Amino acid sequence: MINMNAIDDLARRLSDLVPPEARAAHAELSETFRDALRAGLRRMDLVTREEFDVQRCVLLRTREKVEALEARVTELEAGSSQRTPPH
Repeated sequence: MINMNAIDDLARRLSDLVPPEARAAHAELSETFRDALRAGLRRMDLVTREEFDVQRCVLLRTREKVEALEARVTELEAGSSQRTPPH
């Protein structure tokens, strides 16, 4: 899940960058920044770290199986060519 404290902190930092003459709207700007950041992150359709790690493990297992199958096919092809009499 996205760390909302980090979003709040980033929104606060952005509002701190606003020129002093606009600081009267500091709280409103901070809220606006926070809402914009959250909306942007929701649109990105991000996955959690846990989901990423699970898919990484699945991919690694799949890669190992493919490599084992490739080796087996190579072995079978080599054995097949030795048994086939020449024409």
